[in-house]
Amino acid sequence: MKQVILGTAGHIDHGKTSLIRAMTGIDTDRLKEEKERGITIELGFAHMDLPSGQVLGIVDVPGHEKFVKNMVAGASGIDLVALIIAADEGVMPQTREHLEICELLDVQHGLVVLTKTDMVDEEWLDMVQEDTTEFLEGTFLENAPMVPVSSATGEGIEELIQVLDDLVQKVPERDPGSFFRLPVDRVFVMKGFGTVITGTTVSGAVRIGDEVTVYPQEIDSKVRGLQVHNREVEEARRGQRTAVNLQGVEKAQIQRGNVIAGRRALRNTYMLDVLVDLLPAAPRKMKNRAKVRFHTGTAEVLATVVLLDRDELKPGESCYAQLRLDQPIAVLMQDRFVLRSYSPVRAIGGGKVLNALPRKKKRHSRRVLEELEVFNSGDLSRITEQFVALGRFQGVEHKDLPFLTNSRESQLKEILQKLLSRQRILMYDRERRTYIHRDFYDLARKEILDTLEAYHRNNPLKAGLSKEELRSRSEGARNPKLFNYMIGHLVQEDLVAREQEVLHLTEHKVTLGQDQEKVRGEIEAAYREGGLQPPYFKELVDRFPERTARDVLHLMTQEGVLVKVKEDLYFHREAVEELRKRLIEFLKEHGEITTPRFKEMTGASRKYAIPLIEHFDLNQVTVRVGDNRVLRKQ
Repeated sequence: MKQVILGTAGHIDHGKTSLIRAMTGIDTDRLKEEKERGITIELGFAHMDLPSGQVLGIVDVPGHEKFVKNMVAGASGIDLVALIIAADEGVMPQTREHLEICELLDVQHGLVVLTKTDMVDEEWLDMVQEDTTEFLEGTFLENAPMVPVSSATGEGIEELIQVLDDLVQKVPERDPGSFFRLPVDRVFVMKGFGTVITGTTVSGAVRIGDEVTVYPQEIDSKVRGLQVHNREVEEARRGQRTAVNLQGVEKAQIQRGNVIAGRRALRNTYMLDVLVDLLPAAPRKMKNRAKVRFHTGTAEVLATVVLLDRDELKPGESCYAQLRLDQPIAVLMQDRFVLRSYSPVRAIGGGKVLNALPRKKKRHSRRVLEELEVFNSGDLSRITEQFVALGRFQGVEHKDLPFLTNSRESQLKEILQKLLSRQRILMYDRERRTYIHRDFYDLARKEILDTLEAYHRNNPLKAGLSKEELRSRSEGARNPKLFNYMIGHLVQEDLVAREQEVLHLTEHKVTLGQDQEKVRGEIEAAYREGGLQPPYFKELVDRFPERTARDVLHLMTQEGVLVKVKEDLYFHREAVEELRKRLIEFLKEHGEITTPRFKEMTGASRKYAIPLIEHFDLNQVTVRVGDNRVLRKQ
């Protein structure tokens, strides 16, 4: 059976609470002050069984202009509205404002109830009906049923209940949503149970034992008990008035305006990208950076409206904007909201959330407006691709996409598969399931190729760049996982070659000019002749142009012609290899060698012998034991 919530709306003292009592037998005014003053201040709740067997949850809202914020809290999550108009007074200021709020919250179903018919004659009632019909033209209630009733005499109540039953059957069942969310409208302590919160479950479902988080405080808790319409249940679903008994949470930690959701399912934010609609009846234009009261769910937060494509918004117009909030909240894409002026306080507009976790936006930017057009399109495939693109070179992890897109895992799986098959996005980190948009992948790829090309052009005698140096020079591929993924693909495409830790363009070949070949020959001759007592490079460099000498030296080291033992000390490979063989033969015969004996073997001074034996240690030929060396076991 589908779950349906009816909300009341209307001016103060037009009989909303009396009507609910006449229909259900439940008095929704529970506060002493409400009883004494005869007006509704806080939200009230009731329920009833309709003739069809459908259970109808009811939210009663206050009508006084001072408590409109409570009315907004109550109107969030309702499926249909009963607009209450007293027959003896007709349409009044809060009648208009409440109807505007319902339209801003995208309530699409409802009826009109003309109360207090026992206080007027037929002629007056006919006039009120005509005025009401004219008032509702162009609204979602334009063709809604209009039922005259008297809560005092009971006249029309049975007909009203039947009309409600018929309406409920026609109200389409809402998408349950992918996340459990319950905006808190009441918190209290129940003796023997602890903290209990109540609200309308606006999406998803929750079961006893589920782990949940209270936002924006990010308090983790567990569900100890559940009630729906005062009955204990194992599970509460979207559209049900729900009471949740939370484990280990104090009443003082929670307040109206908080949201209970699945554990760590939401994200707090101080900014929202939105589509703003300014009411035609708004008293004035909305200027850029206007201060407003932002209402969503049961929360009220002060906010600054940054208009993204203009300097002022006229009544009846819509535009994209970014809301900068004074306090953090947790919402989802497509959530509806209401804006009320800072002072004097009245509803002036509303709209829907397009991005629940944006970066700060630049005004009058074509790229920004195109981005928001995508989010406003409702096309989940385009929206998902856009969020991956907003991740730029870092991309977006899979676990964040359900929240960002406000969609179910099953929907996302199908869309992501299509985007991957079309190569609009790429998964570069399988462990964390991280996606990067093709456009940013191509930019980072081009940057790597351009960096290598520039390096080869400026350093023609060097084989290439080390992996870490190339990554450090990359803005786009600085992420190690992305860098390794890209290099793997560039090697597969035969665009980049990898020689140990050095990377170069496949087409790059080191070729020496005639002068450089001459320098190479002289350097090699010097080291070959020097044997195990070669000159330090600083002793040679003055004989050649320094840049040429160092480039040729680097190339000869990469090619293995020279062996670098320590800074500025190189040996010809033939000398080192011949010494390595003699050392291994000695150790196989004698088991170990002392430093003086090794020095004697080299026939060189200590400044050469010590770096050489340490070189053999480092290259896993020998291992030091005390002051001696032994052959390392292979």
